[in-house]
Amino acid sequence: MNEEQQNRREYKQPFLYDFVSIVCSALIVIMVVFTFFVRFVGVVGDSMNPTLYENDWLLVRAINPKGYEYGDIIISTQPNAFNEPIVKRVIATGGQKVDIDFETGDVFVDGKLLEEDYIAERTTTQQDVQFPVTVPEGCIFAMGDNRNDSTDSRSSAIGMIDERYVIGKVLFRVLPFDQFTYFE
Repeated sequence: MNEEQQNRREYKQPFLYDFVSIVCSALIVIMVVFTFFVRFVGVVGDSMNPTLYENDWLLVRAINPKGYEYGDIIISTQPNAFNEPIVKRVIATGGQKVDIDFETGDVFVDGKLLEEDYIAERTTTQQDVQFPVTVPEGCIFAMGDNRNDSTDSRSSAIGMIDERYVIGKVLFRVLPFDQFTYFE
């Protein structure tokens, strides 16, 4: 082997090592970020229409230091009758009292009427939970924006959502691209 071939061989080994090291490091960083900080989640079903639609893809912040509050859109993996993660909007949190007048479609939290400009139609469908109801500490009362076509905390099939099962708060709709949306 001449000197030039030896130099090429010695040059390729560090390059290959550096390349593999960079790719592995990048994969580890991506796995950590998508495990602990953000996730992508797809929407299944029509319960969040008109805000979200089937097959929308969402970017979810996994760590929420200030907790969840009214209006947040959350993803929950709490075991439920559908055996799938659910996407719902927070209506009330631990200690708050929820009441729904199914004749007028009005939702009240702690006696105050909610201004719900995001819903498809007023809440007229009653499920098997009796109102008024007080949300237990550490839980969330959540409903879909398509109130009359949503199984949510009004039903024992979903019930109150234990905050330990909330994988995060929706930050963005990323797909479809033409409907990219930031959720406050």
